[in-house]
Amino acid sequence: MAENPFFAPSNLPYELPPFADIREEHFLPAFRHGMAEQLAEVDAIAGSTEPPTFDNTIAALERSGRTLDRTATVFFSVASSNTTDGIMEIEKQISPELTRHGDAIRLNRALWARIKQVSTEDAEESWLLEKYRDDFIRAGADLSEAQQDRLRELNEELSRLSTEFAQRLMKASTESALVVRDPKELDGLDEAKIESLRADDGTYVLPLLNFTAQPGLAQLTDRDVRRRLYVLSVGRAPGNFETATRMTALRAERAALLGFPSHAAYSVADQTAKTVEAVEEMLGQLVGPAVRNARKEAEALAAQAGFDIEPWDWSYYSEKVRQARYDFDGAAVRPYFELDRVYRDGVFFAATELYGVTFTERPDLGGYHPDMTVFEVFDEDGSRLGLFLLDPYARPGKRGGAWMNNLVDQSFLFGQLPVVMNNLNVTKPASGPTLLTYDEVNTAFHEFGHALHGLFSQVRYPRVSGTSVPRDFVEYPSQVNEMWVTWPEILANYAKHHETGEPMPAELVAKLTAAEKFNQGFETVEYLAATLLDWAWHKLADGEDVADAEAFEAAALEAAGISMAEVRPRYRTNYFAHIFAGGYSAGYYSYIWSEVLDAESVAWFTENGGLTRANGDHFRRELLSRGGSVDSLTAFKNFRGREPGIRPLLIRRGLD
Repeated sequence: MAENPFFAPSNLPYELPPFADIREEHFLPAFRHGMAEQLAEVDAIAGSTEPPTFDNTIAALERSGRTLDRTATVFFSVASSNTTDGIMEIEKQISPELTRHGDAIRLNRALWARIKQVSTEDAEESWLLEKYRDDFIRAGADLSEAQQDRLRELNEELSRLSTEFAQRLMKASTESALVVRDPKELDGLDEAKIESLRADDGTYVLPLLNFTAQPGLAQLTDRDVRRRLYVLSVGRAPGNFETATRMTALRAERAALLGFPSHAAYSVADQTAKTVEAVEEMLGQLVGPAVRNARKEAEALAAQAGFDIEPWDWSYYSEKVRQARYDFDGAAVRPYFELDRVYRDGVFFAATELYGVTFTERPDLGGYHPDMTVFEVFDEDGSRLGLFLLDPYARPGKRGGAWMNNLVDQSFLFGQLPVVMNNLNVTKPASGPTLLTYDEVNTAFHEFGHALHGLFSQVRYPRVSGTSVPRDFVEYPSQVNEMWVTWPEILANYAKHHETGEPMPAELVAKLTAAEKFNQGFETVEYLAATLLDWAWHKLADGEDVADAEAFEAAALEAAGISMAEVRPRYRTNYFAHIFAGGYSAGYYSYIWSEVLDAESVAWFTENGGLTRANGDHFRRELLSRGGSVDSLTAFKNFRGREPGIRPLLIRRGLD
């Protein structure tokens, strides 16, 4: 035990996990020791003879499980970003054990009896107390013994299936990759990209990213190669259809057990949306205009191609039309988007201008992979704010997509400052600079918006720290941060040619910004189709069986009025990791729900002078620093000054 690095807090700055000392064999003992330790702590709280108070019950629960928290945080970060066969085997073992552990706490009747007796006059404590009560009720604390036994079985099987779904999908990203022997088949990709795809056996391997429309579809000139890439994309991990079907049935049964008509109703009840009807009203305002716009776009693409396009043609010919209409070629901006400069002179510069924070690289500190970079973040007065870690590159053993997570949560309770991390999936060049696409630049700013939400947290309790807010609110601050990508002062500071240092020419900037709204019909339909597919799966009632997952998928899209042969959902069921391997089941709507708030906020910034310290301080004070310690929509109203409306979003997406 003395040699296990998880059994004591890290002595590195900010309690950064000591990745250099952590080995795979440390995880299982640390998990099991941590669970036993926390259960002993919980038993002491539940069995106390003292009258229940906020401090000896709720705050005591916040203080429990520190070893387990340290272990789980590191393990699941590594499992997502740098996994191995050994890590995947540990994940299979430990996931159901963690589920049983969580149930053992939330279904502890003596503990629940004490929580129900706690009272407090403090506003922050009252808010946290209500969150705990809601957590326990939603976890089944008020169910009968027999019902709780069944709930435990459902939770454990769902945990196992979720791990199975995620691991099968991760393997499919390489096992279903497009493999070619002749590099001429990759015509359209630049030479550096092609060289980066060369495998040891002389073949060229284009791995799959998480979503349907693979980036290569916009560039590959050979139509049959595009078709093959697309077929691989939509057909990967076919075993996940059966897993998803089983998971939705179990979720429906669990929702019924807890008194809800569907998992969608259960899921949305503790979000800002609150009801199924509120979500469907918002989505209903978008489907018709989005489909109409996408059909117009399809006509323009067919005219450009000279034939009716297929799904694998859309991205390729949309670039042709974009170039014809706006004289804009996406490849033309890449030389101006070098990774390091994008971060230091773009992402970080925007944060400095808006919030006064500064960044210093810490080469003496490291992460779990050599590609990672660590930065120390300072506030305007020179005080320490936290650490930011960047893991930018795709690699085998790293799941697709981009995300942010905390390695250390900010909390005054423990005197901890935040350690946050961003993951991207940029292709690492075989040599030379890393040049980003415009979409990758946008993703960098987006994910750093999440990082700022974590870094600026100023709360007492870890349960409500940073991004611990409702799922349909968490994307909002990160979406707002995207507005600075093309803000003139920011763009001019980072968009410089990687060889000459010359700024992006004004005419190219004008073309870039003019072309931004192009293809919004496609992008909105692609997103809404995935959202409504998620919704259809999770509106199923207990006992509604699905015999054929692919047929159900097609029927659901048709019924929602979002079925287009040329535009498939951004995620199909078999690779929809957000809802079957993540925390977004019946919650993928949250991106567009949050974008309503985002569009309102961008309008506010623009109306009030844009990139100013006063604006940044207001956004930071009223919203980013509050984490989940207040009602999220109240925080938004305190920032914006009024309730949100949908019109700014419709205008932004060209749907007004």
